[in-house]
Amino acid sequence: MAGDQVAEEKKSSVKILTTTNVKPKKPLGKRECQLTTFDLPYLAFYYNQKLLIYKGGEADFEDIVEKLKDGLGLVLEDFHQLAGNLGKDEDGVFKVVYEDDMDGVVVLVAAAEELAVEDLTAEEGTTKFKELIPYYRVLNLEGLHRPLLAVQFTKLKNGLAMGCAFNHAILDGTSTWHFMSSWAEVCRGSTSISVPPFHDRTKARNTRLKLNMSQPSDAPEHAMSAANGDVSAKVELPLREKVFKFSESAIDQIKSKANAYPSEGSKPFSTFQSLSTHVWHAVTRARQLKPEDYTVFTVFADCRKRVDPPMPESYFGNLIQAIFTVTAAGLLLGNPPEYGAAMIQKAIDMHDSKVIDARNKEWESNPKIFQFKDAGVNCVAVGSSPRFKVYDIDFGWGEPESVRSGSNNRFDGMVYLYPGKNGGRSIDVEITLEANAMERLEKDNEFLMEV
Repeated sequence: MAGDQVAEEKKSSVKILTTTNVKPKKPLGKRECQLTTFDLPYLAFYYNQKLLIYKGGEADFEDIVEKLKDGLGLVLEDFHQLAGNLGKDEDGVFKVVYEDDMDGVVVLVAAAEELAVEDLTAEEGTTKFKELIPYYRVLNLEGLHRPLLAVQFTKLKNGLAMGCAFNHAILDGTSTWHFMSSWAEVCRGSTSISVPPFHDRTKARNTRLKLNMSQPSDAPEHAMSAANGDVSAKVELPLREKVFKFSESAIDQIKSKANAYPSEGSKPFSTFQSLSTHVWHAVTRARQLKPEDYTVFTVFADCRKRVDPPMPESYFGNLIQAIFTVTAAGLLLGNPPEYGAAMIQKAIDMHDSKVIDARNKEWESNPKIFQFKDAGVNCVAVGSSPRFKVYDIDFGWGEPESVRSGSNNRFDGMVYLYPGKNGGRSIDVEITLEANAMERLEKDNEFLMEV
């Protein structure tokens, strides 16, 4: 047994070979942009980690790394904020600052030559990922003195792993994948990117807010508990992560089930709304909640087209807001799927520019810096989106075998949605749950769409 453990540790050991920095290829001078009400709540979240796993290229690993670094220097000319740091102006207002003498993006080059692509694509949890993606348990607030993007290229036995840690206080998922697709574009030989980022955040919100935060200890006490040992009395139950893959036909069945009994004057439920209620039901069953226990469904919705005036898709920053729906577990499970789907649909439809503005004003009058777990009681919280074209991120040697989220910002009920590798309408549902609930979920044929 001990021998097996040693073999496993050897197999997964990752050796850092070099650490360098990459800056925009040409001088840009000083660039500044204040953070907005859409950005500030994420200061006490951790860096947002993504892992892209590619097959092949291990024989030309050094050449590929140089090509990737070269492309990164080019794309940072447009996405210069990622090469900067967080800062504060004379009034204590947070901003993103880029200057030519800053360090830029930190790039680590590593090797784990006994670790195969298949070891990572079969990984249900995220344990192996911790050595492959930088900035595990690093708060976004630390961007005051750390790079806002850290990248690690790891040579595998038969491929390459690209681990990226993005400071979530300066960008959301839409901006993250806009950057990644632009970086891939220049690596494939394009001399410029097809969609430049829109950098003027103040067009979406121009309220100047002073926040008295400058170091991690200024964040909510419980936001640091995971890094410093849990200081609260609450016992943290062990969590497990797993990816559930739903084929096109399974997604179509889930959607048709949610839309089986439309009420008069109602509009059809979308794929997202149908899948969301499917997951919400299953997780609530797996948790074995009492009928009177509340359960919250939270979705981080893109507000680019909801704000007034609407912002372009290329808006670079955070332009998301959490939308909450709450009901009793007994009501959710005692009703057909359209009950939950209708609540989710209504909450999303109601989230217009007036609601967004009112939420911002409320937050600005009493700013609360949340920790990443503050998504509601017995919650199911959905991040990422199957609309993000993550399998199109081709740097010149093929599309990724797998795209996953790292260990940061995970809690009981966190769900990431990604398009399925096979394309079409297939969707991968990456769920983090308390271990006992996950065991029950894995056996739930109604959830798995298995007879």
